[in-house]
Amino acid sequence: MTEEKQTQEQVTENVAEEVTEQEAVQSEEVVDEKDVRIQELEEKVQELNTKALRAQADFENFQRRMKQEQQTYMKYRSQSVIEDLLPVLDNFERALSVETDNEQADSLKKGIQMVYDQLLQALQKEGLEWIESVGQPFDPNVHQAVMQAQEEGIDSNIVVEELQKGYKLKDRVVRPSMVKVNM
Repeated sequence: MTEEKQTQEQVTENVAEEVTEQEAVQSEEVVDEKDVRIQELEEKVQELNTKALRAQADFENFQRRMKQEQQTYMKYRSQSVIEDLLPVLDNFERALSVETDNEQADSLKKGIQMVYDQLLQALQKEGLEWIESVGQPFDPNVHQAVMQAQEEGIDSNIVVEELQKGYKLKDRVVRPSMVKVNM
């Protein structure tokens, strides 16, 4: 009986060892599955964090771009009105260049001069500047050459006459000066 008992004990031990091994394998499989799942979740979290950072950066870029566009708009908001008023300035200048020969015409000319000065002052307050041309080197960014001359004593590529005034609004050319350039 002792042998039977020993055999039974050995069988029981073997079965217990097998069960323990199976449990260990199952436990390892569960741990491996959990590790894999944890790894997958960590990768997903990393991916979502990256997407969130990109979205935040895109939004900040959008805000900066909109602020910049708004500043540009505010800086040049009066450009279209000024462009429409430039022919009016030209007409005032033509009217003021007419020679008068009586007091009534002189009085009218003084009134025109006052209106012209007020209009010019209002436009200058908005940032309008006259582009100086005569005696300056020709600059295609601010001058439009419509005639050429050959005058002695003046270097070549120098503006000798301004045919129409040019204007800038702050740092942007609204209308280039029409000029005559020495060859």
